[in-house]
Amino acid sequence: MEAEKTASRLRRKSSARRGWSPRTRRNFVTGLLFISLWVIGFIAFTLYPMLASLYYSFTEYHIRKPSEWVGFANYVNLFDDKLFWTSLYNTCYMVAIAVPLTLLCSFACALLLNLRLRGQSIYRVIYFLPSIVPVVASTLLWLWILNPSSGLINTLLSYVGIRGPNWFRDPNWSKPALIILGLWGMGQTIVIYLSGLQDVPVSLLEAAELDGASWWQRLRHVTVPMVSPLTLFNLIMGVISMFQYFTQAYLFSGSATTSSQVATPLGAPLNSTLFYSVYLYHLAFRTLKLGYASAMAWILFIIIIVCTVLLLRSSERWTYYAG
Repeated sequence: MEAEKTASRLRRKSSARRGWSPRTRRNFVTGLLFISLWVIGFIAFTLYPMLASLYYSFTEYHIRKPSEWVGFANYVNLFDDKLFWTSLYNTCYMVAIAVPLTLLCSFACALLLNLRLRGQSIYRVIYFLPSIVPVVASTLLWLWILNPSSGLINTLLSYVGIRGPNWFRDPNWSKPALIILGLWGMGQTIVIYLSGLQDVPVSLLEAAELDGASWWQRLRHVTVPMVSPLTLFNLIMGVISMFQYFTQAYLFSGSATTSSQVATPLGAPLNSTLFYSVYLYHLAFRTLKLGYASAMAWILFIIIIVCTVLLLRSSERWTYYAG
């Protein structure tokens, strides 16, 4: 018996010295062939653009003339750019207010949709439908709903004697209007929370109820901890997407244009919708300052990485994983 084990070890060592067997090598090559299209696409459309933008961020690059190496000048100039700080403030405003509010409303809607009611599936479809509407179409729809003079919301407010705000033409109401628009399309977050609520063990809820726990206590001490991993996922994805907020703000800027202004002004009204991605787009594709815009893009990349790491580190205190 001992001799067989020794012989087996010697065979394994001999095989390791010889390298991969023909079958293992053939399987490896086959696997590479299967993923070769993805590898080519990743290199051509992700890795190369990233490395190119990193190089351009240290240059004064313009499509119409050769690039000129300027070192960290683009990064230094960004910190002296008032519009850069305005765009960063507007973006952080949305991250700090829109993301938590979306999570809270999504969780509340998921709790309602998890109740056993007649027509439950119909309600779920209704709540999810807005999230599959194209972003441009939904934004144009809300531009009509929030129209100061003939919009649905201001018309309803006028019936009760309230004068509605000048939504997307008032800098104090432009960002709240965008937050309302975002809450309308939170169906995907609702579905994620709904799937988590259905996985909460019924035995835990029944045990808490037998111990005299109220509905609020069961929600706070059982349901919320059990779905906390989903909260972490939704929070990270929400922060990342909100730092790249672009389409809705860009369309809102165009709607804030008056007859005396140039079409689609930058961050109108009064730069209140000048978000980070909007300003980056303006620098790259309107003024063609591609090196300056690349530096701004890499700063955004670093901000997102730092926020993600901080959220993951802090999650150890409030995220519960069963088992």
